[in-house]
Amino acid sequence: MPIEVAAHAGFCMGVRRAVEAAMKVAASNVPSCTLGELIHNPTVVDMLRSRGVPPVSAPEEAQGRQVLIRSHGVAPQVLEALEGAGCSVLDLTCPFVDKLHRIVAEGTADGTPVIMVGEREHPEVRGTCGWAKGPVYVVATPEEAAVLPEMNKAVAAAQTTFPPERWASITAVLETKVRDLRKHNTICNATAVRQREAKELASRADAMIVIGGRTSANTQKLYAACKALCPRTILVERAAEIPPAFANTNSEFIGITAGASTPDGSLEEVVTQMTDIQSTDFTMDAVVASMTRIRAGQTVTGKVVQITEDEVCVNIGYKADGIIKRSDLTQEDVKLDDEIEAEIVKVNDGEGNVVLSQRNIVNRKAWEALMAKYEAGEYVQGAGKEAVKGGLICDVEGVRAFVPASQLAQHYVEKIADFVGKDMKLKIIEVDKQKKRIVASRKQVIAEETAAREEEAWGRLEEGIIIHGIVRRLSPFGAFVDVGGVDGLIHITDLSWGRISHPSEVVKPNQEVDVKILSLDRERKRIQLGYKQLQARPWDNASERYPEGSIVEGKVVRITDFGAFVELQPGLDGLVHISQCAPNRVNKVEDAVQVGQVVRVKVLSVDTEKKRISLSIRQAVEEEFSFEDAEVMDDMEAVVVDVEAVAEAEAAAAETVEE
Repeated sequence: MPIEVAAHAGFCMGVRRAVEAAMKVAASNVPSCTLGELIHNPTVVDMLRSRGVPPVSAPEEAQGRQVLIRSHGVAPQVLEALEGAGCSVLDLTCPFVDKLHRIVAEGTADGTPVIMVGEREHPEVRGTCGWAKGPVYVVATPEEAAVLPEMNKAVAAAQTTFPPERWASITAVLETKVRDLRKHNTICNATAVRQREAKELASRADAMIVIGGRTSANTQKLYAACKALCPRTILVERAAEIPPAFANTNSEFIGITAGASTPDGSLEEVVTQMTDIQSTDFTMDAVVASMTRIRAGQTVTGKVVQITEDEVCVNIGYKADGIIKRSDLTQEDVKLDDEIEAEIVKVNDGEGNVVLSQRNIVNRKAWEALMAKYEAGEYVQGAGKEAVKGGLICDVEGVRAFVPASQLAQHYVEKIADFVGKDMKLKIIEVDKQKKRIVASRKQVIAEETAAREEEAWGRLEEGIIIHGIVRRLSPFGAFVDVGGVDGLIHITDLSWGRISHPSEVVKPNQEVDVKILSLDRERKRIQLGYKQLQARPWDNASERYPEGSIVEGKVVRITDFGAFVELQPGLDGLVHISQCAPNRVNKVEDAVQVGQVVRVKVLSVDTEKKRISLSIRQAVEEEFSFEDAEVMDDMEAVVVDVEAVAEAEAAAAETVEE
């Protein structure tokens, strides 16, 4: 007689969690009780009662004992009543139900009505309604939804064990009654999977056995779904209730499933009774062994069986379906029955679900690509995301990386936050493959690229050539010029043919200049540059610019015992001997001129070969004075002429009067 057991038969995660916790409490000998029956299964309830954990119907019956809250959850008012009765509470509410409570509480915080889709008298529904801050409506059919009043807005949520198809038909009606309907499909994924598997099995079986408590809504819905597809479906709480002649022939195919409140022992008991033990070793261990085995990090392919606002449910051939959060999906426009590839993150997330991720596959490939670049010593692209203590968090080609503050630049970085949002080239310097953590450096990239540019630049440099550069910075002793990846120095004496006190008198930072390479020291990495060497030499045309006998202006730049040096132009000085410093004889040059004074001098001689110019202040003064004297004599002669003319005129006038 072939038998097939549904993969998702028996305890769901929430129920198993509650029963295991209750068993530990029973073994602790702490006076305890459950508020209502822990689960809808008389076998489990009787077993807990026999071990000193009986159910009570109201908080006042607890009498100071530890109270276990069943997986259906309770209203907050019940928790307050238990606290008032001096009871300690062990909350075993199913995580799915707890999520439902939060949705209702947060969604109705402003007084928005809540529409609970579920069985009005179900403990879960009653407990959930207590968390609402606004009006509450409970509907279980489309007909009940149709008679609700019209509303501007409302929050719709479902009993976690409600049939998914009925939820869809009811919300379709609610959308015609509520202008702004916020739908939350809070149906437990395990419920949907269990019912889907049971229907598929019932459609193929000659007979179906549904195991579970008769008071369990979950089991009743499972039974009804199977009965509709397989008329020979029975509901039993234990193996003894199976009719002796239920299987007519050895060739009949019998399907077995169980509600979420059915313990493994009850399921195994039924399977054992329906199996010919002597010919087949068919136990729960065999059932479990026949299921697909999975592990974290494994890549699986599955079919999409359910889509909600927040996640996608995928059948991966395991006893539990996989859940992919929307944030972990990389595939767009996912539809029902689509086959998708994902990675297993967790086999059990604590709620009985297998956690999947498509993004992990992308991340793994990105990690592998980064490791290949790391091993090859290649650079990677990063972007600053967050400044943290000690450094910067970067996104490096899809992988999180840490750049220590000391590795951000070749100098001290005062404000790490300045790098947030900036793209940068990095080098991976440390890897923890187990934790998938990397440490990267921007400083090393800068150093290596600088070294490469310097190496290339040194290969182009030769003494004597003229090269274009950019002035980067100035110092009192010269100017540093970037000549294509390396810096050279123009000493202050090579900036100008004349005397200067600071390089800023000739060049400015960021100024583009042509310079001549005077010397190269490859070992010490030093380059001596010349700027004045590309300017005209003052002595080359000194005789043409300052011919003998000409009178010009210059500035006294230096005084010695024997005379004063006068700068005619930068790099071109002439000597005024002490005897030529003034029209009269002086004992000291300082008695005639001072440093910085602008004077007029006469060029006495120019010797370009010896680079000497002889000047005279005295002769310049004498010549200018002689010139002025000549002008004065001319003016006096003109006055005499004018006086004589006046005298003649007066005499003529006197004669006229006499006549």
